[in-house]
Amino acid sequence: MCSIIRLEQLNQAYGKEMVLKNVQLQINKGEIYGLLGPSGSGKTTLVKTLIGALTPRNGLVQVDGVQMPNLKKLNDIGYMAQADALYDELTANENLTFFAKLYQMQGSYRNKRITEVLEQVDLLQDKDKRVENFSGGMKRRLSLGIALLHEPKILILDEPTVGIDPVLRNRIWDSFYKLKKSGVTVVITTHVMDEAEKCDRLGLLRNGSILASGTPNSLKEQAGVETIEEAFLQLGSDQS
Repeated sequence: MCSIIRLEQLNQAYGKEMVLKNVQLQINKGEIYGLLGPSGSGKTTLVKTLIGALTPRNGLVQVDGVQMPNLKKLNDIGYMAQADALYDELTANENLTFFAKLYQMQGSYRNKRITEVLEQVDLLQDKDKRVENFSGGMKRRLSLGIALLHEPKILILDEPTVGIDPVLRNRIWDSFYKLKKSGVTVVITTHVMDEAEKCDRLGLLRNGSILASGTPNSLKEQAGVETIEEAFLQLGSDQS
Protein backbone atom coordinates (compact mmCIF):
# COMPACT_ATOMS: atom_id res chain seq x y z
CA MET A 1 0.00 0.00 0.00
CA CYS A 2 1.02 3.62 -0.56
CA SER A 3 2.07 5.48 2.60
CA ILE A 4 0.63 8.96 3.02
CA ILE A 5 2.27 9.77 6.38
CA ARG A 6 5.92 9.00 7.09
CA LEU A 7 7.89 9.65 10.25
CA GLU A 8 11.59 8.86 10.47
CA GLN A 9 13.76 9.18 13.58
CA LEU A 10 11.35 11.76 14.97
CA ASN A 11 12.33 13.34 18.26
CA GLN A 12 10.26 15.97 20.03
CA ALA A 13 10.89 17.80 23.28
CA TYR A 14 9.46 20.46 25.54
CA GLY A 15 12.55 22.24 26.79
CA LYS A 16 14.92 19.54 28.02
CA GLU A 17 12.20 16.92 28.42
CA MET A 18 12.13 14.41 25.54
CA VAL A 19 8.50 13.59 24.74
CA LEU A 20 8.91 11.59 21.51
CA LYS A 21 11.94 9.36 21.03
CA ASN A 22 13.13 8.11 17.65
CA VAL A 23 9.61 7.50 16.32
CA GLN A 24 9.53 5.51 13.06
CA LEU A 25 6.07 5.18 11.52
CA GLN A 26 4.31 4.82 8.19
CA ILE A 27 0.56 5.26 7.76
CA ASN A 28 -1.05 4.09 4.55
CA LYS A 29 -3.52 5.94 2.37
CA GLY A 30 -7.12 4.97 3.04
CA GLU A 31 -6.62 3.16 6.35
CA ILE A 32 -7.81 3.78 9.89
CA TYR A 33 -4.69 3.97 12.01
CA GLY A 34 -4.91 4.08 15.79
CA LEU A 35 -2.35 5.47 18.20
CA LEU A 36 -2.98 3.60 21.43
CA GLY A 37 -1.44 4.62 24.71
CA PRO A 38 -2.16 5.93 28.21
CA SER A 39 -2.30 9.61 29.12
CA GLY A 40 1.17 11.12 28.98
CA SER A 41 2.49 8.61 26.43
CA GLY A 42 2.99 11.28 23.75
CA LYS A 43 -0.10 10.75 21.57
CA THR A 44 -1.18 14.41 21.50
CA THR A 45 2.36 15.64 20.91
CA LEU A 46 2.68 13.19 18.02
CA VAL A 47 -0.49 14.34 16.26
CA LYS A 48 0.37 18.01 16.82
CA THR A 49 3.72 17.35 15.18
CA LEU A 50 1.96 15.54 12.33
CA ILE A 51 -0.22 18.54 11.50
CA GLY A 52 2.66 20.97 11.83
CA ALA A 53 1.48 22.69 15.01
CA LEU A 54 4.82 21.67 16.52
CA THR A 55 8.17 21.66 14.71
CA PRO A 56 10.18 18.47 15.35
CA ARG A 57 13.32 18.72 17.45
CA ASN A 58 14.83 16.56 14.71
CA GLY A 59 13.79 13.86 12.27
CA LEU A 60 11.45 13.71 9.28
CA VAL A 61 7.70 14.32 9.19
CA GLN A 62 6.12 13.95 5.75
CA VAL A 63 2.43 14.17 4.86
CA ASP A 64 1.57 13.16 1.29
CA GLY A 65 5.17 13.74 0.25
CA VAL A 66 5.36 17.22 1.81
CA GLN A 67 7.63 17.94 4.76
CA MET A 68 5.78 19.39 7.73
CA PRO A 69 5.17 22.04 8.96
CA ASN A 70 3.56 23.29 5.73
CA LEU A 71 0.68 25.77 5.79
CA LYS A 72 -0.70 24.81 2.37
CA LYS A 73 -0.85 21.11 3.26
CA LEU A 74 -3.22 21.92 6.15
CA ASN A 75 -6.00 22.27 3.55
CA ASP A 76 -5.80 18.49 3.08
CA ILE A 77 -6.02 17.74 6.81
CA GLY A 78 -8.99 17.75 9.15
CA TYR A 79 -7.90 18.01 12.79
CA MET A 80 -9.89 17.54 15.97
CA ALA A 81 -8.01 18.45 19.13
CA GLN A 82 -8.53 16.98 22.57
CA ALA A 83 -9.79 20.37 23.80
CA ASP A 84 -12.78 21.77 21.91
CA ALA A 85 -11.85 24.95 20.00
CA LEU A 86 -15.34 26.42 19.69
CA TYR A 87 -16.96 29.83 20.06
CA ASP A 88 -19.42 29.44 22.94
CA GLU A 89 -21.36 32.61 22.11
CA LEU A 90 -22.13 31.33 18.59
CA THR A 91 -24.59 28.65 17.54
CA ALA A 92 -23.49 25.33 16.06
CA ASN A 93 -24.45 26.58 12.61
CA GLU A 94 -22.53 29.84 13.11
CA ASN A 95 -19.43 27.95 14.29
CA LEU A 96 -19.52 25.76 11.19
CA THR A 97 -20.08 28.79 8.96
CA PHE A 98 -17.09 30.56 10.51
CA PHE A 99 -14.77 27.60 9.91
CA ALA A 100 -16.17 27.05 6.41
CA LYS A 101 -15.21 30.63 5.53
CA LEU A 102 -11.70 30.02 6.87
CA TYR A 103 -11.48 27.14 4.39
CA GLN A 104 -12.83 29.51 1.70
CA MET A 105 -15.86 27.30 1.08
CA GLN A 106 -18.41 29.12 -1.02
CA GLY A 107 -22.17 29.42 -1.47
CA SER A 108 -24.31 26.33 -2.04
CA TYR A 109 -21.40 23.92 -1.46
CA ARG A 110 -20.72 25.47 1.95
CA ASN A 111 -24.39 25.25 2.96
CA LYS A 112 -24.62 21.66 1.73
CA ARG A 113 -21.57 20.57 3.70
CA ILE A 114 -22.77 22.29 6.88
CA THR A 115 -26.07 20.42 6.69
CA GLU A 116 -24.31 17.12 5.91
CA VAL A 117 -21.94 17.29 8.87
CA LEU A 118 -24.70 18.42 11.24
CA GLU A 119 -26.61 15.29 10.24
CA GLN A 120 -23.47 13.16 10.51
CA VAL A 121 -22.80 14.20 14.12
CA ASP A 122 -26.51 14.26 15.04
CA LEU A 123 -26.73 18.01 15.73
CA LEU A 124 -29.12 19.14 12.99
CA GLN A 125 -31.96 19.76 15.45
CA ASP A 126 -29.59 21.77 17.66
CA LYS A 127 -27.98 23.85 14.92
CA ASP A 128 -29.45 27.13 16.19
CA LYS A 129 -28.55 26.51 19.84
CA ARG A 130 -25.65 28.48 21.30
CA VAL A 131 -22.65 26.31 22.08
CA GLU A 132 -22.49 27.61 25.66
CA ASN A 133 -25.66 25.57 26.23
CA PHE A 134 -24.20 22.36 24.79
CA SER A 135 -23.21 19.35 26.87
CA GLY A 136 -19.61 18.14 26.71
CA GLY A 137 -20.60 15.35 24.33
CA MET A 138 -22.38 17.78 22.01
CA LYS A 139 -19.26 19.97 21.89
CA ARG A 140 -17.15 16.94 20.95
CA ARG A 141 -19.59 16.13 18.15
CA LEU A 142 -19.48 19.69 16.84
CA SER A 143 -15.67 19.65 16.90
CA LEU A 144 -15.77 16.46 14.85
CA GLY A 145 -18.16 18.12 12.39
CA ILE A 146 -15.73 21.01 11.94
CA ALA A 147 -12.88 18.57 11.24
CA LEU A 148 -14.99 16.84 8.58
CA LEU A 149 -16.36 20.03 7.03
CA HIS A 150 -13.93 20.62 4.15
CA GLU A 151 -13.77 16.95 3.09
CA PRO A 152 -10.09 16.45 3.96
CA LYS A 153 -7.91 13.69 2.50
CA ILE A 154 -6.50 13.03 5.98
CA LEU A 155 -8.48 13.14 9.21
CA ILE A 156 -6.49 13.36 12.47
CA LEU A 157 -8.58 12.98 15.60
CA ASP A 158 -7.30 13.23 19.18
CA GLU A 159 -9.59 11.02 21.30
CA PRO A 160 -12.68 11.98 19.28
CA THR A 161 -15.33 9.92 21.08
CA VAL A 162 -14.60 10.89 24.69
CA GLY A 163 -17.88 11.84 26.35
CA ILE A 164 -20.04 10.53 23.48
CA ASP A 165 -22.72 7.92 24.22
CA PRO A 166 -22.22 4.35 22.87
CA VAL A 167 -24.98 4.51 20.25
CA LEU A 168 -23.65 7.69 18.65
CA ARG A 169 -20.09 6.40 18.99
CA ASN A 170 -21.02 3.42 16.80
CA ARG A 171 -22.59 5.76 14.25
CA ILE A 172 -19.44 7.90 14.19
CA TRP A 173 -17.33 4.79 13.62
CA ASP A 174 -19.64 3.84 10.75
CA SER A 175 -18.86 7.23 9.23
CA PHE A 176 -15.12 6.54 9.66
CA TYR A 177 -15.52 3.31 7.68
CA LYS A 178 -17.35 5.19 4.92
CA LEU A 179 -14.57 7.77 4.80
CA LYS A 180 -12.02 4.98 4.56
CA LYS A 181 -13.89 3.45 1.62
CA SER A 182 -13.75 6.81 -0.16
CA GLY A 183 -9.95 6.88 0.26
CA VAL A 184 -9.68 9.14 3.32
CA THR A 185 -6.91 8.29 5.80
CA VAL A 186 -8.12 8.42 9.41
CA VAL A 187 -5.65 8.70 12.31
CA ILE A 188 -7.14 8.35 15.78
CA THR A 189 -5.57 8.56 19.23
CA THR A 190 -7.29 6.52 21.90
CA HIS A 191 -6.78 4.79 25.21
CA VAL A 192 -9.99 2.74 24.76
CA MET A 193 -9.24 -0.90 23.92
CA ASP A 194 -12.46 -1.70 22.03
CA GLU A 195 -11.84 1.28 19.72
CA ALA A 196 -8.30 0.06 19.12
CA GLU A 197 -9.71 -3.24 17.88
CA LYS A 198 -11.69 -1.36 15.20
CA CYS A 199 -8.59 0.13 13.58
CA ASP A 200 -6.91 -1.40 10.53
CA ARG A 201 -3.52 -0.97 12.17
CA LEU A 202 -2.26 0.26 15.51
CA GLY A 203 0.83 1.92 16.90
CA LEU A 204 1.36 1.12 20.57
CA LEU A 205 2.83 4.21 22.20
CA ARG A 206 4.48 4.29 25.60
CA ASN A 207 6.82 6.89 27.13
CA GLY A 208 7.18 8.60 23.76
CA SER A 209 8.25 5.47 21.86
CA ILE A 210 6.41 3.17 19.45
CA LEU A 211 6.54 -0.29 21.01
CA ALA A 212 5.09 -2.00 17.94
CA SER A 213 2.93 -1.30 14.89
CA GLY A 214 0.63 -3.66 13.00
CA THR A 215 -2.90 -5.00 12.74
CA PRO A 216 -4.65 -5.73 16.03
CA ASN A 217 -4.47 -9.47 15.29
CA SER A 218 -0.78 -9.39 14.36
CA LEU A 219 0.08 -7.51 17.56
CA LYS A 220 -1.82 -10.08 19.65
CA GLU A 221 -0.03 -12.90 17.82
CA GLN A 222 3.34 -11.19 18.28
CA ALA A 223 2.74 -10.94 22.03
CA GLY A 224 1.15 -14.40 22.28
CA VAL A 225 -1.99 -13.08 23.96
CA GLU A 226 -5.72 -12.77 23.25
CA THR A 227 -6.46 -9.08 23.82
CA ILE A 228 -4.96 -5.75 22.74
CA GLU A 229 -4.64 -4.72 26.38
CA GLU A 230 -2.54 -7.81 27.12
CA ALA A 231 -0.50 -7.20 23.96
CA PHE A 232 0.23 -3.63 25.07
CA LEU A 233 1.36 -4.78 28.50
CA GLN A 234 3.41 -7.69 27.14
CA LEU A 235 5.16 -5.74 24.40
CA GLY A 236 5.85 -2.92 26.85
CA SER A 237 7.47 -5.28 29.35
CA ASP A 238 9.56 -6.83 26.56
CA GLN A 239 11.12 -3.45 25.81
CA SER A 240 11.46 -2.09 29.34
